[in-house]
Amino acid sequence: MDVKLVVSQVKIKAGEYIKVNGTVMPGAKSFAVNLGQNASDLILHFNPRFHSHGETKTIVMNSMACGEWGEEMRESLFPFQQGEETTICIFFDKNELKMKLPGDQTLSFPNRRGQESAGFLSVNGDFRIRSIEFD
Repeated sequence: MDVKLVVSQVKIKAGEYIKVNGTVMPGAKSFAVNLGQNASDLILHFNPRFHSHGETKTIVMNSMACGEWGEEMRESLFPFQQGEETTICIFFDKNELKMKLPGDQTLSFPNRRGQESAGFLSVNGDFRIRSIEFD
């Protein structure tokens, strides 16, 4: 998956949110939004898959500690459309992450290591970024 953007050495604290706005590419297979301390220590790997890794219209979420993946969680809720603009808002606290998705859909994922800050954000794959907002 091609890396489109990496933001590092920022300080995103629990209770704040990250808002990623962009367009899912026409013919997209998948994209990912990663949040953590660095590329090997992720609080969240958020990976909508249109047609990728043998899966269709599935969101895969995971975390990574010291380069080792945790247990994947899959969600069949899939509000993304190829070729359309979309916004993903990620809120987190010590216990969980909440993703607000198109159509006012929401997903939750546990903050498995109880991290209270993040200094790394990346967006990969078939997604054209328009803006990123931290608040």
